[in-house]
Amino acid sequence: MYKRGVSAGLSLFAIIGVMALLSACHTTAGAGRDISQTGKAITNSANANTP
Repeated sequence: MYKRGVSAGLSLFAIIGVMALLSACHTTAGAGRDISQTGKAITNSANANTP
């Protein structure tokens, strides 16, 4: 009986951990795209305002 509870608890912990890692990947990818777009905007602005 005790083993079953521990096994269920560890399974739940593993599922939550995997979900956190997967959501972090999407968040990191989105942040990378935002930073890239910001860099492009700065470059375009600098090129447009160069005398």
